[in-house]
Amino acid sequence: MADPASYRPKTGEIPTDPGVYRFRDEHGRIIYVGKAKNLRSRLNSYFANPATLLPKTHAMVHHAASVQWTIVGSELEALQLEFTWIKEFSPRYNLAFRDDKTYPYLAVSMSEKYPRVQVMRGERRKGTKYFGPYTAGAIRETMDTLLRVFPVRSCSAGVLRRAERSGRPCLLGYIDKCAAPCVGRISPEEHKDLAQDFCDFMGGEAKRFIGTLEKKMADAVAVLDYEQAARVRDDIIALRKVFERNAVVLTEDTNADIFAVEQDDLEAAVQVFYVRGGRIRGQRGWVVEKVEDASDAELWEHLMQQVYGSEGSQQDAIPRQILLPELPANHEYLAEWLGEIRQGKVSIKVPQRGEKAALMDTVQANARQAMILHKSRRAGDLTTRSLALQELQEALDLPMPLLRIECYDISHVQGTNVVASMVVVEDGIAKKSEYRKFAITGAAAIDDTASMYDVITRRFRNYLSEKEERAQAVHASGSVAAASLEDAAETPKSKFAYPPNLVVVDGGVPQVNAASRALADLGISDVAVVGLAKRLEEVWVPESDFPVILPRSSEGLYLLQRIRDEAHRFAITFHRAKRGKAMVASVLDQVPGLGAAKQKALLAHFGSLKKVRAASVEELGEAKGVGPVLAQAIYAVVHGDGEAGADAAPAVNMTTGEVLD
Repeated sequence: MADPASYRPKTGEIPTDPGVYRFRDEHGRIIYVGKAKNLRSRLNSYFANPATLLPKTHAMVHHAASVQWTIVGSELEALQLEFTWIKEFSPRYNLAFRDDKTYPYLAVSMSEKYPRVQVMRGERRKGTKYFGPYTAGAIRETMDTLLRVFPVRSCSAGVLRRAERSGRPCLLGYIDKCAAPCVGRISPEEHKDLAQDFCDFMGGEAKRFIGTLEKKMADAVAVLDYEQAARVRDDIIALRKVFERNAVVLTEDTNADIFAVEQDDLEAAVQVFYVRGGRIRGQRGWVVEKVEDASDAELWEHLMQQVYGSEGSQQDAIPRQILLPELPANHEYLAEWLGEIRQGKVSIKVPQRGEKAALMDTVQANARQAMILHKSRRAGDLTTRSLALQELQEALDLPMPLLRIECYDISHVQGTNVVASMVVVEDGIAKKSEYRKFAITGAAAIDDTASMYDVITRRFRNYLSEKEERAQAVHASGSVAAASLEDAAETPKSKFAYPPNLVVVDGGVPQVNAASRALADLGISDVAVVGLAKRLEEVWVPESDFPVILPRSSEGLYLLQRIRDEAHRFAITFHRAKRGKAMVASVLDQVPGLGAAKQKALLAHFGSLKKVRAASVEELGEAKGVGPVLAQAIYAVVHGDGEAGADAAPAVNMTTGEVLD
C-alpha cells in the first residue's frame, strides 16, 4: 500500500476553482473520479487523519499513487465531465450498482416496418419504446390482455417471414390477437397506428381509449347491433382490468419517479417507484457502495447521474418530476442537465405533505426491507470470499492481498487447433469483461509448456507495452494540474493495464515453471505463480520439489478449483468453435492461389460448387478476381486433372460425412 503523504500535493499548488480530480494507482489506472466546487478544500480532506476516513475511502487513498485535477468553468461543467469520465474509465472506487434482479419491460419496436410487442430484458435499443419494469407474471398477463384490444404483432421475425411466404397468418392471427399485417389484412401504416395506440394507452391515456369504446358501444346499442356492442363491452372490461391493476395513488396527470434510501456507514439501499399517469407502473432497487464520506445530498447527486445518465437511458425514460427525500447537491444544475436529455422541463422536489409524501413513506419502507434482505444474503457470501482469499495469501506466503487473480488453461485435440484462455477474478468475483482468448500456432503449439510460455509472454508483453505508452503520455503531458479539458484527455482503455497479484495455471510443475520462466524473461518479479494439478488437486509453486497441500475443506482450495474450472470451460468453448470452423473441407482449398475471398466470390457468382464443376474454363474466368490462369487451375482441380486435383476430394462435413454441393 502507498503512503498518501508520498503523493500529497502541496496545498498552495491546488487551485480553489471548481474542477474534476482523478486518483490513479501505481500502474496509471484511474481508480476514482470526483468533482468539487473548491478543489483545494476537497482534496485536502482526503489527506486528513486516516482514522476519520470511512473504510473504503481509507482503502482508496492508500491504493492510489497519484492525484490529478482539471479546472473547469462552472459546477455544471464539473458535473458533466465527472459523469463522462466515470462512464469511460469505470473507476474501481466510484459508486457501484448491484441490481437485485434483471427486470422485464414491455417493449414496442416502433422502428420496424411492422412494430412488435414483446417482453424484453437488458439494455435498451434505439427506436423501441419501453414500459415498466414489471414483475414477470404481471407483464405477461398485461400483454395478453391488451392484445385483445390492440392486436399488434407479437411474433418473432422468423414467424413473420414464414407467414409472408405462405400467405397464411400464425395462430394469433386466427384468434384475433394479431391484425396480421404479414398477409395484408391491414396496411403497414395502419398497423403502426395501432402500435402507437398501444403505446399511448400504456403511457397513461387509458381514459381516452375507454371513453371512445364506451361511445362506440352506445352507438351499437342505438342501432340494435347487440353483437357488436357485446364485443366492444368485452374490450372495455379488458382495458379496465389493466388500468385498475395498480391502485390510483396520485392524480392522473402525475408522471414521477419517487426515490427513498436506507443506509449505514458503508452501503445504501435505494428504491424507486415509477409513477406514470398517476399509477405505480414499476418498482426497482439497487445497493450502492458508499466510497467516500459524502453527505446525503452528494449521494443523491451521484445517484441521479448514474440512474438517468446511463447509456441505455432515453429521453422518454426521464419523467417531469423526480421526488427525493433530500435535495441533491447542485440540484439546479442537475435539473438543467436532465432537462437537456429529456428535451423538456424536469423538476427535482422533496414532497412535504399529502399523497406524494405518503407514497414516499411506502418507498422508504421498501428500501428498509431491501437493506435487511441484502445484509442477510450478503453476509455469508462476503465472509466466504474473504476467508478464501486470506487462506490463499497465507498458504502461499504472499505479501499483498489477492485483489486480482488470473487463471490460464490450454485446450487442444492431439495438438490441433491449440487455444488458451485467461479468466479474471477480482475480490473473489469473476470479471467476465476482462476474459481473453488466445490462438496458438507454430512452434508454440508443440506442447502444453511451450503454449503456456507463449500465452504468458504475450499477455504480459502487452501489459509492459501499454505501461510504457502510458508513461510516455504522462511525460509528454507535463503538469498534472492541467487547466483545460483538452490537456486532460485520457488515453483509451487498455486491454492489459491491470496486472494480477497471482497467476494460476492449469497443470503441475512443467506448466508452472513455463509460466514462471516467461515472467522472469520479461523482468516481472512481483506476480506470484501457482499451478493446480487435477490428479490430486495439488498446488505447485515454481522451483519447489513438493506441492502446497491445502485441506480438502479449505475455502482457498475451493476458490482455486472454481477459477480453474472456469478457465477450462472458457478454453474448451473457444477450442470447439475454432475446431468447428476447420471441420468443413472444400475441394477449392486445393486450388493454388485461390484464397478465402476469391472462393467466396466464385461461389457467389455460380451459386454452388456443383455449378462450378459444370462451368467451362471461359465461364470460370468471368467470375470476379479469376483470370485465365486461375480459371484453368480451378477447372483442373474440380475435375480431378493434374497433380493438384489427383487427390482432391469433394466438400465434406467432417462431422456428419455429408458431401456438400
